[in-house]
Amino acid sequence: MENKITQLFGIKYPIIQAGMIWASGWELASAASNAGALGALGAGSMYPEILREHIQKCKKATKNPFGVNIPMLYPDLDKLMDIIIEEGVKIVFTSAGNPKTWTSYLKEHGITVVHVVSSVKFALKAQEAGVDAIVAEGFEAGGHNGRDETTTFTLIPMVKEKITIPIIAAGGIATGQGMLAAMVLGADAVQVGSRFVASVEASSHINFKELVVNAQEGDTHLTLKELAPVRLLKNKFYNDVQALYAKGTTKEELVKLLGRARAKRGMFEGDLEEGELEIGQISGLINDILPAQKIVENMIAEFEAAKKAVSLL
Repeated sequence: MENKITQLFGIKYPIIQAGMIWASGWELASAASNAGALGALGAGSMYPEILREHIQKCKKATKNPFGVNIPMLYPDLDKLMDIIIEEGVKIVFTSAGNPKTWTSYLKEHGITVVHVVSSVKFALKAQEAGVDAIVAEGFEAGGHNGRDETTTFTLIPMVKEKITIPIIAAGGIATGQGMLAAMVLGADAVQVGSRFVASVEASSHINFKELVVNAQEGDTHLTLKELAPVRLLKNKFYNDVQALYAKGTTKEELVKLLGRARAKRGMFEGDLEEGELEIGQISGLINDILPAQKIVENMIAEFEAAKKAVSLL
């Protein structure tokens, strides 16, 4: 299954486990990498020394490549970058910021850089900044999203027309069939988030995992666009947000309601009523909690079966 992405990262399969906050610790990242995918640590929910600890544990738990995802809105960003270089991390995914800020610095230290985008415009800016690949993420994805609400299967071919570097498709992909479809449209690999939230090794709370498994079509919604668009499972907190919108809210009222640590409260601590529960639309297709190894094996088996079925048409 060798292609530009497997060669770039030195991995067996063109599958990237997304570096998600409160879910992607060293146990998940190392398990995904050991399964032949690229595991990734989610640094967005880690203080600098916690990130160092997870990197060190991940290095001990796998001999295969793994990466770190860093949202560039993080207040201690320079400290995180120093730790990444000190610990010899070879692959970094940047998101939620200008790729020009850190790409050159990281590449000077021999690091492969990938930037997450939600539009053709930002894909071109990332390529201009010198990144090695981009993640093109559609608005089906869980967590923070682009404002244009472009779907993954619309975004991928549009980006493919405009850039020359490898493309990783993200948003709404949890099966081998979805992987094949994304690659037919021009992606070189897929990034998978929600399916890995419902994994044995994910650090997310079991209450949250079980809610993801029980989610149905229509149970998620993209909201809070005035702050930063985010896709959430509907719960009491979500209903409180909608109640503010119904009466005609202000940005200040939304900020006050959101408060601090809502995502940690929901996804990591398991408060299903008051927590912010970030997950993708594809949760309606996730029906079990599996080891990361099994998730990767299933995706590859489904991919091969779907490819064979299409060839018979």
